[in-house]
Amino acid sequence: MRRCGIVHLEPQCEVSFSLQSVLLGGSGVDTHLRWLALAPHLDAPLELDASAVLLLGRFDAQRWSAPPADADADVLQTLVEGGLVFIRDRAHPLRTRDEQLRGMHWWGPAAIAHWMGRWQGQDSAAALESAGMQTAAGLRGNLGPPPPAVARRDGVTTLLPHPEEDAFDALLQSRATCRNFDTAHALPLQELARLLKRVFAATGRYDLQADSIFFKKNVPSAGGLHPTEAYLLVQNVAGLATGIHHYDPASHALTRLPGDDTRLREVALSALAGQHWFADAHVLVVLAPRYPRTYWKYRNHAKAYRAVTLDVGHLSQQLLLCATQQKLGAFVTAAINEHEIERLLGLDPMAEGPMAICGVGWRAAQMTTTEFDPRQRVWEKTPGADAG
Repeated sequence: MRRCGIVHLEPQCEVSFSLQSVLLGGSGVDTHLRWLALAPHLDAPLELDASAVLLLGRFDAQRWSAPPADADADVLQTLVEGGLVFIRDRAHPLRTRDEQLRGMHWWGPAAIAHWMGRWQGQDSAAALESAGMQTAAGLRGNLGPPPPAVARRDGVTTLLPHPEEDAFDALLQSRATCRNFDTAHALPLQELARLLKRVFAATGRYDLQADSIFFKKNVPSAGGLHPTEAYLLVQNVAGLATGIHHYDPASHALTRLPGDDTRLREVALSALAGQHWFADAHVLVVLAPRYPRTYWKYRNHAKAYRAVTLDVGHLSQQLLLCATQQKLGAFVTAAINEHEIERLLGLDPMAEGPMAICGVGWRAAQMTTTEFDPRQRVWEKTPGADAG
């Protein structure tokens, strides 16, 4: 027998009201202590009692061995049925999944954080609105003032010169997250193609072997591995079919994936966790890293997941900057319902899962939802442009 490859144990304390406690002269507060086994090959956390926790810790995750001689049979059965301990010669529906995860070379803590941090059925916009926290004033009113905007340090300060600003400075300062899209005008395919080429396309390649190819792109990537795939939800592009497309960085081409394209805005709204101000973007770009691509080199590495996260950050910033240069509105958000997106695209979240969504399109002529543009680089002389 051996333990599953990745499992973390979390102690939790649940507090509830107990009428019986009050009647017996107590405080009325009832506490329940429990252990939860968190493992990415399980569908949900598994509750264990203290005896199961102790027995689980006596199994090795790599070496097959006989169970402890003094193991309680019922407790051992609980661990086996729950998919936390496997018998070498016995099939188990979760054992295949455990073997798959072992082959992906995840670092355990990162695997748990990734698995548990995915959303399903969330409406972040409604949640913020109901809590009165959809504006900066609402956030401060509910949470108090934030930590300082600038971290001050003791020491000698040297004031730096301000170089004369040029066109590139103007471009950088023109970037503002777009929350208002013009649905009346389609985005030309040429504009989308230019954007995709600048952000995602391979600009060079090195073929070590037929099965070992490395791309050079306009953004950095740990080990030059570029694991992040781009899936496009196309809603309003002239000359391109609506629906879900996958971008090929080698051939600079889009492949339309099968599926129902009659409910695209509904799908977009669900994927964006209710952020309706983003759902009208002409194109949504799901950034979905293929984790084994990076973990092939950085195996069970404590920094590998961070490197993949940076990969998505590089791509999103490149997209926003390139869109700004093309006079397009754009955004990036990590507040997404990963479960819904995984089902839509048919992705195994531990092998290839969405981490963020970008959107791009023509900015509307009128601001309906507030955009943060304090210097009025986008919304010149527009009332309320620097609010929120």
